[in-house]
Amino acid sequence: MDTIAAYLNNMFASLPRTEQTYNLKQDLLANMEEKYHELKKEGKSENEAVGIVISEFGNIDELVEELGLPGGVEDTLLPLLAPEDTWSYTAAKKRAGFMVGIGVVLCMIGPALLIVLVTLAEYGFLRGVLSEDAAGMIGVSILLVLIALAVGMFIYSGSSMERFKYLEKGFNLPCFLRTELEQRRRAYTPTYTLSLTLGICLCVVSPVLVIIWAAVSEDTTGYGAAIMLLLIALAVFLFIYYGTIKESFSFLLKEGEYIELPPEKKEEKRIMGSIAAIVWPLATCIFLISGFVFQRWDINWIVFPVTGILLGIFGSVYNLVKAR
Repeated sequence: MDTIAAYLNNMFASLPRTEQTYNLKQDLLANMEEKYHELKKEGKSENEAVGIVISEFGNIDELVEELGLPGGVEDTLLPLLAPEDTWSYTAAKKRAGFMVGIGVVLCMIGPALLIVLVTLAEYGFLRGVLSEDAAGMIGVSILLVLIALAVGMFIYSGSSMERFKYLEKGFNLPCFLRTELEQRRRAYTPTYTLSLTLGICLCVVSPVLVIIWAAVSEDTTGYGAAIMLLLIALAVFLFIYYGTIKESFSFLLKEGEYIELPPEKKEEKRIMGSIAAIVWPLATCIFLISGFVFQRWDINWIVFPVTGILLGIFGSVYNLVKAR
Protein backbone atom coordinates (compact mmCIF):
# COMPACT_ATOMS: atom_id res chain seq x y z
CA MET A 1 0.00 0.00 0.00
CA ASP A 2 2.93 2.36 0.53
CA THR A 3 3.79 1.91 -3.15
CA ILE A 4 0.25 2.85 -4.19
CA ALA A 5 0.20 5.92 -1.92
CA ALA A 6 3.59 7.07 -3.25
CA TYR A 7 2.37 6.57 -6.80
CA LEU A 8 -0.71 8.74 -6.16
CA ASN A 9 1.37 11.46 -4.51
CA ASN A 10 3.63 11.60 -7.56
CA MET A 11 0.67 11.71 -9.95
CA PHE A 12 -1.01 14.59 -8.09
CA ALA A 13 2.20 16.55 -7.41
CA SER A 14 1.77 18.61 -10.58
CA LEU A 15 -1.84 19.61 -9.84
CA PRO A 16 -2.98 22.64 -7.85
CA ARG A 17 -3.38 21.84 -4.17
CA THR A 18 -7.06 22.65 -3.95
CA GLU A 19 -9.75 21.03 -1.87
CA GLN A 20 -11.15 19.42 -5.02
CA THR A 21 -7.90 17.68 -5.91
CA TYR A 22 -7.32 16.68 -2.27
CA ASN A 23 -10.76 15.06 -2.04
CA LEU A 24 -10.24 13.36 -5.40
CA LYS A 25 -6.92 11.89 -4.29
CA GLN A 26 -8.44 10.59 -1.04
CA ASP A 27 -11.31 8.97 -2.93
CA LEU A 28 -8.94 7.34 -5.40
CA LEU A 29 -6.72 6.08 -2.59
CA ALA A 30 -9.72 4.52 -0.85
CA ASN A 31 -10.84 2.80 -4.09
CA MET A 32 -7.34 1.57 -4.85
CA GLU A 33 -6.96 0.18 -1.31
CA GLU A 34 -10.25 -1.66 -1.67
CA LYS A 35 -9.19 -3.11 -5.02
CA TYR A 36 -5.81 -4.08 -3.59
CA HIS A 37 -7.37 -6.02 -0.69
CA GLU A 38 -9.81 -7.77 -3.07
CA LEU A 39 -6.92 -8.94 -5.24
CA LYS A 40 -5.01 -10.16 -2.19
CA LYS A 41 -8.04 -12.21 -1.11
CA GLU A 42 -8.13 -13.74 -4.60
CA GLY A 43 -4.62 -15.08 -4.02
CA LYS A 44 -2.60 -12.46 -5.90
CA SER A 45 0.85 -11.66 -4.59
CA GLU A 46 1.61 -8.19 -3.30
CA ASN A 47 3.53 -7.19 -6.43
CA GLU A 48 0.79 -8.55 -8.70
CA ALA A 49 -1.95 -6.71 -6.74
CA VAL A 50 -0.04 -3.43 -6.81
CA GLY A 51 0.67 -3.77 -10.54
CA ILE A 52 -2.97 -4.47 -11.41
CA VAL A 53 -4.27 -1.58 -9.25
CA ILE A 54 -1.84 0.90 -10.80
CA SER A 55 -2.52 -0.32 -14.35
CA GLU A 56 -6.27 0.18 -13.84
CA PHE A 57 -5.73 3.68 -12.48
CA GLY A 58 -5.49 5.22 -15.93
CA ASN A 59 -3.76 8.32 -17.20
CA ILE A 60 -3.68 11.35 -14.89
CA ASP A 61 -4.03 13.75 -17.85
CA GLU A 62 -7.21 12.03 -18.98
CA LEU A 63 -8.60 12.22 -15.45
CA VAL A 64 -7.78 15.94 -15.20
CA GLU A 65 -9.45 16.64 -18.55
CA GLU A 66 -12.53 14.57 -17.66
CA LEU A 67 -13.07 16.35 -14.34
CA GLY A 68 -12.19 19.80 -15.65
CA LEU A 69 -9.36 20.35 -13.20
CA PRO A 70 -6.86 23.14 -13.90
CA GLY A 71 -3.38 22.23 -15.05
CA GLY A 72 -0.34 22.26 -12.84
CA VAL A 73 0.89 25.84 -12.93
CA GLU A 74 3.36 26.54 -10.16
CA ASP A 75 2.01 29.94 -9.13
CA THR A 76 -1.52 28.54 -8.69
CA LEU A 77 -0.45 26.10 -6.01
CA LEU A 78 -1.99 26.88 -2.66
CA PRO A 79 -0.86 25.36 0.62
CA LEU A 80 -3.12 22.78 2.18
CA LEU A 81 -3.31 23.63 5.87
CA ALA A 82 -2.30 20.96 8.35
CA PRO A 83 -4.12 20.71 11.71
CA GLU A 84 -1.12 22.02 13.64
CA ASP A 85 -0.92 25.13 11.42
CA THR A 86 -4.64 25.75 11.75
CA TRP A 87 -4.75 25.56 15.53
CA SER A 88 -1.49 27.52 15.85
CA TYR A 89 -3.10 30.32 13.83
CA THR A 90 -6.25 30.41 15.97
CA ALA A 91 -4.19 30.43 19.20
CA ALA A 92 -1.90 33.20 17.91
CA LYS A 93 -4.88 35.23 16.75
CA LYS A 94 -6.50 34.90 20.17
CA ARG A 95 -3.31 36.08 21.92
CA ALA A 96 -2.95 38.97 19.49
CA GLY A 97 -6.55 40.02 20.09
CA PHE A 98 -5.98 39.99 23.84
CA MET A 99 -2.84 42.14 23.51
CA VAL A 100 -4.54 44.65 21.22
CA GLY A 101 -7.58 44.79 23.52
CA ILE A 102 -5.43 45.49 26.58
CA GLY A 103 -3.48 48.10 24.61
CA VAL A 104 -6.66 49.96 23.70
CA VAL A 105 -7.82 49.79 27.33
CA LEU A 106 -4.53 51.36 28.44
CA CYS A 107 -4.98 54.15 25.88
CA MET A 108 -8.41 54.94 27.36
CA ILE A 109 -7.36 54.58 30.99
CA GLY A 110 -4.78 57.34 30.44
CA PRO A 111 -7.32 60.12 29.70
CA ALA A 112 -9.57 58.83 32.50
CA LEU A 113 -6.74 59.13 35.06
CA LEU A 114 -5.87 62.57 33.70
CA ILE A 115 -9.45 63.77 34.18
CA VAL A 116 -9.59 62.33 37.72
CA LEU A 117 -6.29 63.96 38.73
CA VAL A 118 -7.30 67.38 37.42
CA THR A 119 -10.72 67.13 39.09
CA LEU A 120 -9.16 66.07 42.41
CA ALA A 121 -6.71 68.97 42.26
CA GLU A 122 -9.51 71.41 41.50
CA TYR A 123 -12.32 70.15 43.75
CA GLY A 124 -11.14 67.04 45.64
CA PHE A 125 -8.77 66.17 48.46
CA LEU A 126 -5.74 67.25 46.36
CA ARG A 127 -7.02 70.83 46.31
CA GLY A 128 -4.39 73.04 47.87
CA VAL A 129 -1.88 70.20 47.82
CA LEU A 130 -1.44 69.96 44.07
CA SER A 131 -2.12 72.69 41.52
CA GLU A 132 -4.21 72.01 38.45
CA ASP A 133 -1.19 72.47 36.20
CA ALA A 134 0.89 70.03 38.24
CA ALA A 135 -1.95 67.51 38.27
CA GLY A 136 -2.28 67.94 34.51
CA MET A 137 1.44 67.36 33.97
CA ILE A 138 1.38 64.21 36.13
CA GLY A 139 -1.70 63.00 34.28
CA VAL A 140 -0.08 63.61 30.90
CA SER A 141 3.05 61.77 32.01
CA ILE A 142 0.99 58.75 33.05
CA LEU A 143 -0.97 59.00 29.80
CA LEU A 144 2.22 58.92 27.72
CA VAL A 145 3.60 55.96 29.67
CA LEU A 146 0.38 54.00 29.15
CA ILE A 147 0.35 54.86 25.45
CA ALA A 148 3.95 53.67 25.16
CA LEU A 149 2.99 50.37 26.78
CA ALA A 150 0.00 50.09 24.45
CA VAL A 151 2.14 50.72 21.37
CA GLY A 152 4.54 48.01 22.53
CA MET A 153 1.61 45.60 22.81
CA PHE A 154 0.38 46.55 19.33
CA ILE A 155 3.83 45.95 17.86
CA TYR A 156 4.23 42.63 19.68
CA SER A 157 0.81 41.39 18.59
CA GLY A 158 1.54 42.35 14.99
CA SER A 159 4.94 40.66 14.97
CA SER A 160 3.47 37.48 16.47
CA MET A 161 1.22 37.15 13.41
CA GLU A 162 4.00 37.71 10.86
CA ARG A 163 4.67 33.98 10.50
CA PHE A 164 1.14 33.52 9.15
CA LYS A 165 1.49 36.16 6.41
CA TYR A 166 1.71 33.44 3.78
CA LEU A 167 -1.94 32.57 4.41
CA GLU A 168 -3.00 35.92 2.93
CA LYS A 169 -1.88 34.65 -0.47
CA GLY A 170 -4.43 31.84 -0.26
CA PHE A 171 -4.77 28.40 1.22
CA ASN A 172 -7.05 25.38 1.21
CA LEU A 173 -8.60 23.42 4.06
CA PRO A 174 -9.09 19.66 4.13
CA CYS A 175 -12.72 18.65 4.60
CA PHE A 176 -12.20 17.25 8.10
CA LEU A 177 -10.59 20.52 9.26
CA ARG A 178 -13.36 22.63 7.74
CA THR A 179 -15.95 20.48 9.51
CA GLU A 180 -14.20 20.82 12.88
CA LEU A 181 -13.79 24.59 12.44
CA GLU A 182 -17.47 24.97 11.65
CA GLN A 183 -18.36 22.98 14.77
CA ARG A 184 -16.08 25.13 16.93
CA ARG A 185 -17.49 28.30 15.41
CA ARG A 186 -21.07 27.21 16.17
CA ALA A 187 -20.07 26.40 19.76
CA TYR A 188 -18.39 29.83 20.08
CA THR A 189 -21.31 31.85 18.65
CA PRO A 190 -23.26 32.17 21.98
CA THR A 191 -20.13 33.48 23.73
CA TYR A 192 -19.53 36.04 21.00
CA THR A 193 -23.17 37.13 21.04
CA LEU A 194 -23.08 37.59 24.82
CA SER A 195 -19.86 39.66 24.67
CA LEU A 196 -21.27 41.81 21.86
CA THR A 197 -24.51 42.41 23.77
CA LEU A 198 -22.65 43.28 26.98
CA GLY A 199 -20.32 45.67 25.13
CA ILE A 200 -23.20 47.49 23.47
CA CYS A 201 -25.03 47.79 26.81
CA LEU A 202 -21.91 49.29 28.42
CA CYS A 203 -21.59 51.85 25.60
CA VAL A 204 -25.26 52.83 25.90
CA VAL A 205 -25.20 53.09 29.70
CA SER A 206 -21.85 54.91 30.02
CA PRO A 207 -23.08 58.48 29.17
CA VAL A 208 -25.80 58.13 31.83
CA LEU A 209 -23.14 58.41 34.53
CA VAL A 210 -22.01 61.79 33.18
CA ILE A 211 -25.59 63.05 33.15
CA ILE A 212 -26.25 61.83 36.70
CA TRP A 213 -22.98 63.30 38.00
CA ALA A 214 -23.71 66.63 36.31
CA ALA A 215 -27.15 66.69 37.93
CA VAL A 216 -25.65 66.04 41.38
CA SER A 217 -22.65 68.38 41.09
CA GLU A 218 -21.43 70.20 38.00
CA ASP A 219 -18.03 70.72 39.59
CA THR A 220 -17.26 67.00 39.71
CA THR A 221 -18.63 65.97 36.31
CA GLY A 222 -15.09 64.83 35.51
CA TYR A 223 -15.55 61.76 37.72
CA GLY A 224 -18.54 60.70 35.66
CA ALA A 225 -16.57 61.27 32.45
CA ALA A 226 -13.69 59.15 33.77
CA ILE A 227 -15.99 56.26 34.70
CA MET A 228 -17.68 56.57 31.31
CA LEU A 229 -14.29 56.18 29.60
CA LEU A 230 -13.50 53.11 31.71
CA LEU A 231 -16.82 51.49 30.80
CA ILE A 232 -16.22 52.23 27.13
CA ALA A 233 -12.71 50.79 27.47
CA LEU A 234 -14.19 47.55 28.85
CA ALA A 235 -16.70 47.47 26.00
CA VAL A 236 -13.99 48.01 23.40
CA PHE A 237 -11.92 45.20 24.94
CA LEU A 238 -14.90 42.84 24.61
CA PHE A 239 -15.40 43.89 20.98
CA ILE A 240 -11.74 43.43 20.07
CA TYR A 241 -10.92 40.24 21.99
CA TYR A 242 -14.01 38.22 21.19
CA GLY A 243 -14.30 39.77 17.73
CA THR A 244 -10.75 38.67 16.93
CA ILE A 245 -11.58 35.06 17.82
CA LYS A 246 -14.62 35.21 15.56
CA GLU A 247 -12.46 36.78 12.85
CA SER A 248 -10.04 33.84 12.98
CA PHE A 249 -12.91 31.45 12.16
CA SER A 250 -14.14 33.69 9.35
CA PHE A 251 -10.64 33.96 7.89
CA LEU A 252 -9.98 30.21 7.89
CA LEU A 253 -13.44 29.39 6.56
CA LYS A 254 -13.27 32.28 4.03
CA GLU A 255 -16.56 33.79 5.12
CA GLY A 256 -17.90 37.30 5.64
CA GLU A 257 -15.40 40.01 4.75
CA TYR A 258 -12.84 37.37 3.73
CA ILE A 259 -14.85 36.24 0.74
CA GLU A 260 -13.06 37.30 -2.42
CA LEU A 261 -14.36 40.82 -3.09
CA PRO A 262 -15.01 42.37 -6.50
CA PRO A 263 -12.56 45.14 -7.51
CA GLU A 264 -14.97 47.99 -6.65
CA LYS A 265 -15.49 46.65 -3.11
CA LYS A 266 -11.74 46.29 -2.60
CA GLU A 267 -11.31 49.93 -3.67
CA GLU A 268 -14.05 51.06 -1.27
CA LYS A 269 -12.43 49.17 1.61
CA ARG A 270 -9.03 50.66 0.80
CA ILE A 271 -10.38 54.23 0.67
CA MET A 272 -12.37 53.90 3.91
CA GLY A 273 -9.35 52.42 5.67
CA SER A 274 -7.11 55.27 4.50
CA ILE A 275 -9.60 57.91 5.65
CA ALA A 276 -10.11 56.24 9.03
CA ALA A 277 -6.34 56.11 9.55
CA ILE A 278 -6.30 59.93 9.26
CA VAL A 279 -9.58 60.86 10.94
CA TRP A 280 -9.24 58.88 14.19
CA PRO A 281 -5.83 60.32 15.16
CA LEU A 282 -7.21 63.78 14.28
CA ALA A 283 -10.20 63.17 16.56
CA THR A 284 -7.80 62.18 19.37
CA CYS A 285 -5.85 65.44 18.86
CA ILE A 286 -9.09 67.46 19.08
CA PHE A 287 -10.00 65.59 22.27
CA LEU A 288 -6.65 66.37 23.93
CA ILE A 289 -6.48 70.01 22.75
CA SER A 290 -10.03 70.77 23.87
CA GLY A 291 -9.22 69.24 27.25
CA PHE A 292 -5.85 70.85 27.94
CA VAL A 293 -6.41 74.23 26.29
CA PHE A 294 -10.12 74.83 26.93
CA GLN A 295 -10.59 72.55 29.98
CA ARG A 296 -13.68 70.90 28.48
CA TRP A 297 -13.14 67.36 29.71
CA ASP A 298 -16.81 67.18 30.60
CA ILE A 299 -18.01 67.31 26.99
CA ASN A 300 -15.06 66.75 24.63
CA TRP A 301 -15.52 62.94 24.72
CA ILE A 302 -18.36 63.42 22.26
CA VAL A 303 -15.79 63.83 19.48
CA PHE A 304 -15.37 60.04 19.28
CA PRO A 305 -19.01 59.01 18.65
CA VAL A 306 -19.40 61.98 16.27
CA THR A 307 -16.34 60.79 14.34
CA GLY A 308 -17.80 57.30 14.05
CA ILE A 309 -21.12 58.70 12.79
CA LEU A 310 -19.39 60.94 10.23
CA LEU A 311 -17.36 58.00 8.89
CA GLY A 312 -20.56 56.00 8.52
CA ILE A 313 -22.21 58.88 6.63
CA PHE A 314 -19.18 59.24 4.37
CA GLY A 315 -19.28 55.52 3.55
CA SER A 316 -22.97 55.73 2.63
CA VAL A 317 -22.43 58.82 0.45
CA TYR A 318 -19.47 57.15 -1.26
CA ASN A 319 -21.60 54.09 -2.10
CA LEU A 320 -24.39 56.29 -3.48
CA VAL A 321 -21.98 58.26 -5.69
CA LYS A 322 -20.31 55.09 -7.00
CA ALA A 323 -23.70 53.52 -7.74
CA ARG A 324 -24.55 56.27 -10.24
